[in-house]
Amino acid sequence: MTHPIIKDLNQRHTAKKYDASKRISQSVLEIIYEAMRLSASSINSQPWKFIVIESVEAKQRMHETFANKYQFNQPHIKAASHIILFAHNPSYTRNDYANVVDKGIEDGRTKPQDREQAFGGYAFAELNTDANGNNAAWTKSQTYLALGNTMHVLARLGIDSTPMEGVDSELIGEIFKAELDGFVCEVALAAGYHHSEEDYNAALPKSRLAMQDVLTVI
Repeated sequence: MTHPIIKDLNQRHTAKKYDASKRISQSVLEIIYEAMRLSASSINSQPWKFIVIESVEAKQRMHETFANKYQFNQPHIKAASHIILFAHNPSYTRNDYANVVDKGIEDGRTKPQDREQAFGGYAFAELNTDANGNNAAWTKSQTYLALGNTMHVLARLGIDSTPMEGVDSELIGEIFKAELDGFVCEVALAAGYHHSEEDYNAALPKSRLAMQDVLTVI
């Protein structure tokens, strides 16, 4: 297939080595940030924070979160242009959803007189909330929708990326406590431009299971 979407996905790969001399321009970053903001989520809950690590100081802090484990991902932190922490709210409440409802009224999506009715969607959050108010599994799932969206946007823009579940959530929680403000980060994304000579993964052919093994049309 020659469709641009298929071309994007065929060219996308998990970068294994970044060119530390190349940075994503501010104008392109603004496109990426807006695309992240527009990511889909169940009931439009948006139970996330996107923390972008750009400065030398912030990269050093992120570098330090690899003190105990996952050191194989540590080189990406300073070499990649940017690191994005995808954090989720482990205890998403009706009050959190009220912010979504009220923004919908502000944007003209919901009529002011229908405000209470709009809370009907929160039932889906309640179905995924335990007796202690924890719904982290559900909110974390939403961050993966944003992660996948971001990865494709980066591919469309010709930017390489490396999704990283190999991050120390506990240390990130300590070192970025102020920025997270109670949210939890268990996955991050490195973004930048791969090192053309040292990124072995860039030259390998794409490999996926055959269509008939993964897709059934009934």
